[in-house]
Amino acid sequence: MASLVPVTSDDRVSPHPHDEDGDPRSSSFSGDGAEGSTTTTTSAETSGETAGRAKRSRRKRKQLPLWQETILLLAVALALAFVIKAFFLQAFYIPSESMVPGLQVNDRILVEKPSYWGDNGPQRGDVVVFEDPGGWLGPTAAEGPSNPIAEVMSKIGLYPTGGHLVKRVIGLEGDVISCCDEQGRILVNGQPLDEPYLADGLQCNGPEVNGCTADWETVEVPEGQMFVMGDNRAQSEDSAARICDPAVNTACTTGREFVDTDLVVGKVFAVVWPRSSWDWLERPATFADVPDPR
Repeated sequence: MASLVPVTSDDRVSPHPHDEDGDPRSSSFSGDGAEGSTTTTTSAETSGETAGRAKRSRRKRKQLPLWQETILLLAVALALAFVIKAFFLQAFYIPSESMVPGLQVNDRILVEKPSYWGDNGPQRGDVVVFEDPGGWLGPTAAEGPSNPIAEVMSKIGLYPTGGHLVKRVIGLEGDVISCCDEQGRILVNGQPLDEPYLADGLQCNGPEVNGCTADWETVEVPEGQMFVMGDNRAQSEDSAARICDPAVNTACTTGREFVDTDLVVGKVFAVVWPRSSWDWLERPATFADVPDPR
């Protein structure tokens, strides 16, 4: 049977072979210190060599010529402009007096698109830009820019495009619009609209070309469509100007006065030029009082 031998301090720590005194503390300290010093020196040398190689690599890296950098930056700028036009913002100009006094001829406006993403659509009171539904614009207004440079710029949103109209949304699907109450106000679902953005001095807020005393009423706005009017009611080729009045034209067809909401490009939110016309456009509060269609 083996006997247990007690472990002494000499058994736990052996003296360093080169230490004549046999002091384990002295051996451990001098050995560790020497090894640590050697390791530090080696790391510093390695770091220096690595830094030197990195500097030499940077010196060897060839810089692009100025003309290549210019082309690259231009391509990136054009790509960003195209993305912005397609998904976020687009510039247009006002070609006629149909939105006076709020929007003057040749005003530059900005249209934003995210508000109508997904299931969101135009709201009553919004000023919107939409594509010509067909026959609303004359040949000249529908053509757009003819200058080649302007055509390219219009593709990326840096120049206004043709073939579009700007109007105010008065009614949406299910709404019935009529003209006018005793104060000459347009009614939507029986609710009169107070429209301070119209020109002063009007006898009524309906299209004066049809006579302020003449009464008219639309059928319910079909699904996915809207009824739009210009703020200059007397000089606007809009929905009210296309209402079918059998008493005047027995051959007219109901429905041509409405605009498909899929044709909407976006909502006008700012006038950016000229500087004297700078302004933000907001939805008038009067439309908040319009009841839902029956």
